[in-house]
Amino acid sequence: MRIFISTGEVSGDLQGSLLIAALKRQAAAANLELEIVALGGEKMLEAGATLLGNTSSIGSMGILESLPYILPTIKVQRQAIAYLKQNPPDLVVLIDYMGPNIGIGTYMQQHLPGVPIVYYIAPQEWVWAVNVRNTARIVSFTDKLLAIFPEEARYFRGKGAKVSWVGHPLVDRMQDAPSRQEARAKLGIAPEQTAIALLPASRRQELKYLLPVIFQAAQTIQAKLPEVHFWIPLSLDIYRQPIEQAIERYGLRATVVSGQQKKQVFAAVDFAITKSGTVNLELALLNVPQVVVYRLHPITVWIARKILKGSIPFASPPNLVVMKQIVPEFLQEQATPENITQAVMELLLNPERRQQTLADYKEMRQCLGEVGVCDRAAQEILQMLPKTRDWGLGIGH
Repeated sequence: MRIFISTGEVSGDLQGSLLIAALKRQAAAANLELEIVALGGEKMLEAGATLLGNTSSIGSMGILESLPYILPTIKVQRQAIAYLKQNPPDLVVLIDYMGPNIGIGTYMQQHLPGVPIVYYIAPQEWVWAVNVRNTARIVSFTDKLLAIFPEEARYFRGKGAKVSWVGHPLVDRMQDAPSRQEARAKLGIAPEQTAIALLPASRRQELKYLLPVIFQAAQTIQAKLPEVHFWIPLSLDIYRQPIEQAIERYGLRATVVSGQQKKQVFAAVDFAITKSGTVNLELALLNVPQVVVYRLHPITVWIARKILKGSIPFASPPNLVVMKQIVPEFLQEQATPENITQAVMELLLNPERRQQTLADYKEMRQCLGEVGVCDRAAQEILQMLPKTRDWGLGIGH
């Protein structure tokens, strides 16, 4: 059975790899042979997919920001469609990555209508849909939508999609995180040392818009807390050089580690200053208080506010899960070194604020589903394979 999976960016590559591992487990249990072909990144390759194109660094947030990626995106989309035309899969799984995946889904619907399509982790239209056209297209070509947030499930069900809420895959991924003591021992962090994670970028544009503000705040915090040390896990190795140059420029006491050590760093640190994204949930699941920062090109923001009339309730997933602010967010003009520093110092030095954050994290955790998310998603997907329905292989329920 051939499954084609399409996703992009660093977070999509991570989610894709977790799903591939679960698909292989579930298929082995049902004596099914799977071939997985994908658009994704290194992690999916390691999990056993054959990559048609590497999309982990093709991605952006915003209107102007996406312009440099239009041609690479079209190229990779064409590659995928040419492959699908020659080698129709038994099933297609789309993960987030809205622009390319809507193109691939629409192509499949028009040219290979017999192939089932599962959308796992739908684009966040439920948060910031400016118009419902994209939602309507997603619903029209998707046979089954696997939602990771309760709010996402409600939104798409209301629009007519066939939806299963499986829970959030990071619930599984964070199960094997080391304890704080283990992690600090491995990284050589002394008990009395304050360790803060800095997470400025998983996209190139974020090096430009977020890194300077986050590093300026870190500079001020370092002056106030002489015992502080910063830890920076890389999302992509290509960012090592610009980040190390910036550390020197701002005079920070900081250690850059590879993405493989990210979980270890998160388990060890007292706090994080971070861009908005999946990483906010990883930190929340490990009970790390955080301040979230995001900035886009001013023209993108102007267009969104004035012309598209877009307004988003929150930017970071922990706040979106419970639809209230449990972690401070500083977006656009609010994202200043002064605001970040003030919020960090308050959360670090005020035990009551810290306790409140941990209580809020606990509430959020209950909205993310039970452990076994990836296996539930894999079972739902394998049930959609045409032959497993005919053979009655006893997959899933």
